[in-house]
Amino acid sequence: MNAILECKSLTKSFSNLTALNNVNLTLERGRIIGLLGPNGSGKTTLIKLINGLLVPDGGTLLVNGYQPGSETKKIVSYLPERTYLPEWMRISDAIAFFQDFYQDFDKKRAYDMLDRLHLDPSKRMKTLSKGTKEKVQLILVMSRNADLYCLDEPIGGVDPAARDYILNTILSNYNENATVLISTHLISDIEKILDEVVFIKDGFVTLHSSVDDIRVKEGKSIDTLFREVFRC
Repeated sequence: MNAILECKSLTKSFSNLTALNNVNLTLERGRIIGLLGPNGSGKTTLIKLINGLLVPDGGTLLVNGYQPGSETKKIVSYLPERTYLPEWMRISDAIAFFQDFYQDFDKKRAYDMLDRLHLDPSKRMKTLSKGTKEKVQLILVMSRNADLYCLDEPIGGVDPAARDYILNTILSNYNENATVLISTHLISDIEKILDEVVFIKDGFVTLHSSVDDIRVKEGKSIDTLFREVFRC
């Protein structure tokens, strides 16, 4: 099985802060992977590099064999940490925008997910709660038939009921040949859907393993191991 993401000696710094330090990482297709670490560990920097929003200072990063750019934007679906849709925009406008911009966007899938949420497509973003806005953004991202989904803190700002909806949406709307990379520090909520985890601390990848191997070898949950590794 060929890799969807390959990082070799990847380094990124901001002034005197090294956000990623000599990262070597290979992610295969067909996996749901947790990118786990405390705030400021380098998770968002890595996701922005994957999406071509930042440029490495050293090393290489390849998505399906390509450096981030026009080719990779066709196959990577990105959910940023912050809400980005304009307040004046209707949900239907956002769907139309994604349909125009991405050839792999499935309009029917988007409207089906909206219908299950009982969301009126004519609603403007400014009328929606923070949690509902995040659900709409997730619907847009997961309505693409992408090869790699990069989700930056998808459950960080929503209530527990909304988290369950978000996790179910992720599980129900990606194909078995795609990879989902989920950045989060809320391990207990997301552990149940993960195939692999990548621990990142102070810009270093300290662990990359399957969830099953960790449970067998360590005899503990991912959340428990995370708390031990990242104990203050």
